[in-house]
Amino acid sequence: MTRTFAGRKLWRIPQQGMVKGVCAGIAHYLDVPVKLVRVITVLSLFFGLFFFVLLAYIALTFVLDPMPAGAEEGEVSPDSRELLNAVDQQLAAGEERLRAMERYVTSDAFSLRSRFRQL
Repeated sequence: MTRTFAGRKLWRIPQQGMVKGVCAGIAHYLDVPVKLVRVITVLSLFFGLFFFVLLAYIALTFVLDPMPAGAEEGEVSPDSRELLNAVDQQLAAGEERLRAMERYVTSDAFSLRSRFRQL
C-alpha cells in the first residue's frame, strides 16, 4: 500500500533499515535524515508511547511495500491511467490480429487451400 505526498510514495526500505526499513522509508518520504526519525522513534518508546510506537511499527512493517529497485534513482512508475492505456492498446492490437485471422479462416482462399491439402 502506498500513499502519495507531493508525488512521493511511502515505502519500506529494508536495504537502509536497521530492523525492517520502516524508519528509513518514513525519512525518505518526509525528506529528513534517517537518524532523526530513529531518534524520535526510540525517544517515543521511552517516554510513554511504547505500546503505540511498537504497534504502529509492526503495522507499517506489514502494510508498506518494500521499495522496488530503481524507485530511488528517479525512475517514475507509471500511474494507473498509463497502465490502463497500455493494456488497452495491447488488447486492441490482439483484437485486430484475431479479426485478420477470422477473415482468413472464413475466406474462400482458406477453404480452397484446405481442400487441396485433403487431396
